[in-house]
Amino acid sequence: MSKYEGPTSANGYEAIPLPLPGLPPPPRRAFQKLPKKSRALAFLKRLKLIYPEAPCSLDYETPVQLMVATMLAAQCTDARVNKVTPALFERFPDAVAMAGADVAELEDLVRSTGFYRNKAKNIQAAAHKILTEFDGELPSSMAALTTLPGVARKTANVVLAHAFGIHEGVTVDTHVKRISGRMGLTKHTEPVKIEQDLMKLLPQADWENWSIRLVYHGRNVCTAKSPICQRCDLLDICPGAAKIKKEAAKAEKAKAKKKAAQKKLKKAQK
Repeated sequence: MSKYEGPTSANGYEAIPLPLPGLPPPPRRAFQKLPKKSRALAFLKRLKLIYPEAPCSLDYETPVQLMVATMLAAQCTDARVNKVTPALFERFPDAVAMAGADVAELEDLVRSTGFYRNKAKNIQAAAHKILTEFDGELPSSMAALTTLPGVARKTANVVLAHAFGIHEGVTVDTHVKRISGRMGLTKHTEPVKIEQDLMKLLPQADWENWSIRLVYHGRNVCTAKSPICQRCDLLDICPGAAKIKKEAAKAEKAKAKKKAAQKKLKKAQK
């Protein structure tokens, strides 16, 4: 059993709590320097134990609604999107309604997700193209989906995996980018190149849920500014943890040195 709880609802990654403060850190294990492929599979195995459930956190009823929700999630939390979409989908439930919507009304409904003018414009343009070029049905291939306005590989990967059960790629967001780098699974910073690296290392059936589990882990433990490495069940196989620990020790040493110098200066001035 994992010391971290899985998702408690379908309403966003924020529903997953941080490790409970009373719990001890993971067992101390010697660092294992594993080959990249073996390390990726070891990470995957442990992440499945830590986060046994990895559903899409966006609320939707149809593939088109999932596409729209994913578009809205750009530069916005899934929890916020899930607060916006009930009213949006009640008013405009399908591509026909979205294509014929008043763009000002669309903008007003999605305003709180940020970049609302561009998002409303893309939603309507994508809906119009679905009607005119795809007979009103959302296409189920990467090549076709990425022709829709506002739909790049990230959005297409989410839609294909969760609406159609098709795994054509790995969704790369800020958490996946950061943690995959710390894990030593990629040296790239461009999402497309990171995706290509991960696709070579992970089983295809796990591509999408790998991303979701990394988002959970990024919010709970492997945060951007202050990762809780000492509480992480991946500590002994993660090369990034050793680097973070070394950098923290170096910063602490510099801080102590500065404090000692200030103390010495004050003493000399007396």
